[in-house]
Amino acid sequence: MITVDPKEIPSSTLHAYLLGAVTPRPIAFASTIDKDGQVNLSPFSFFNCFGYNPPLLIFSPARRGRDNTTKHTYDNILEVQEVVINVVNYSMVQQMSLASTEYPKGVNEFTKSGFTEVASTIVKPPRVKEAPIAMECNVLQIVPTGTEGGAGNLIICEVVLMHIQEAVLDANGRIDPYKLDAVARLGADFYCRVQGDSIFRVPKPLDKLGVGVDSIPERIRYSKILTGNDLGLLGNVERIPSVIDERAFAEQSHIKQALQQGEEAVHLMAHILLAEGKIEDAWKVLLLSLR
Repeated sequence: MITVDPKEIPSSTLHAYLLGAVTPRPIAFASTIDKDGQVNLSPFSFFNCFGYNPPLLIFSPARRGRDNTTKHTYDNILEVQEVVINVVNYSMVQQMSLASTEYPKGVNEFTKSGFTEVASTIVKPPRVKEAPIAMECNVLQIVPTGTEGGAGNLIICEVVLMHIQEAVLDANGRIDPYKLDAVARLGADFYCRVQGDSIFRVPKPLDKLGVGVDSIPERIRYSKILTGNDLGLLGNVERIPSVIDERAFAEQSHIKQALQQGEEAVHLMAHILLAEGKIEDAWKVLLLSLR
């Protein structure tokens, strides 16, 4: 493992390390307007949600590293403290990338990238019609973090109105990640698509107290087959299952065969059971192997 001191490497190298490490990053496709009514549209991956009461978003149009200039989005917000944050999905990612081109001041990226302007309801900047979700925001605070190239400019804004296409909602009215088909930023020229096998569930340990990995018997905990994820699932149960009378379970042919073949076969079976979400069965076969 290499150790990197940010003060000892070129800022461009540090920039690449940070963007390669902090991933995936959601994209704020920000539409703004200046005091003369000129519209700008540009994507930023220094972005996230930071509260919901009030609903707060923060993104950062950082100073350019090569010449320490500021971006039109930042300049516009200094003049008109409103912004629309449009969500980017896979069907619009190439156009979004085109909008990141550094066109001269006054050039409308909506026009250049082929997106459709739609008048917002509350704020002055327009929203992107093609975006599955658009959030109209008032800017609450602008926080410059430095004066040198690469320094961030934190735009703290409050969502005052959301527009959500019905096509991305599930039967319960919630945003369906499969239907949203969002994209996120990685390092260099890489993106990722939130779709297919990249979407998976992890049960939140909010309504129960897991026993913890430290409660797992050592022969299981230090297995060469079970992964850290496997141990996390085993440690997330509220209590370790009892196997006092599990004769019927142990007599199942595949369970019996694994127990006869030894610990490695049992741990492999447990690994498969955990992948299938059968956590209690995984615990049972593991505990039976300790007898």
